[in-house]
Amino acid sequence: MSAERKPSEGEHEAADVSPGNGGAQASGSAAGESGDAALAEAQARADENWNLYLRAAAELDNVRKRAARDVENAHKFALENFGRELLAVVDSLEMGLAAADNADAQSLREGSEATCKLLKGALERFGIDEIDPEGEPFDPELHEAMSMMPSPNVEPGSVAQVIQKGYALNGRLLRPARVIVASEAPPGGDG
Repeated sequence: MSAERKPSEGEHEAADVSPGNGGAQASGSAAGESGDAALAEAQARADENWNLYLRAAAELDNVRKRAARDVENAHKFALENFGRELLAVVDSLEMGLAAADNADAQSLREGSEATCKLLKGALERFGIDEIDPEGEPFDPELHEAMSMMPSPNVEPGSVAQVIQKGYALNGRLLRPARVIVASEAPPGGDG
């Protein structure tokens, strides 16, 4: 009886290293090395992209924080220039009050007119326009009719008298002008 002997695992490995199989192992080793190099290159690109992502995310977060801070400051200090303009009006009023004890009516009137002019100038510089519609056709978008009265001098449906001027900020109505609207004069009202 002839018994066939099975090679052990160590012998299989030794068989693979035999001179006839040397080329197969060399090509496998080269493939392994090029695969390792490709893996290392892919890992390096992945690390670089991850770092770019982290930087972009941090930059976006900084932009958001900066924008929020700018908006907060804009709200907080939006009226800074307007307030600075009004300080001149306050100064003028205080000087007028200080001088009121020794002033006559004419100088008080002149001081009040100068202060009013100063205030109107400050309002105009900030886009606040006066609405004084006397004699103009009534516009319900800009005027608030307080009453109607017959007026022989003003066309019916027009503003006969302004009770309180209106104001608009850059075209947006802040307060309508309160007016009395002219109605048709009653027949026989000439005298």
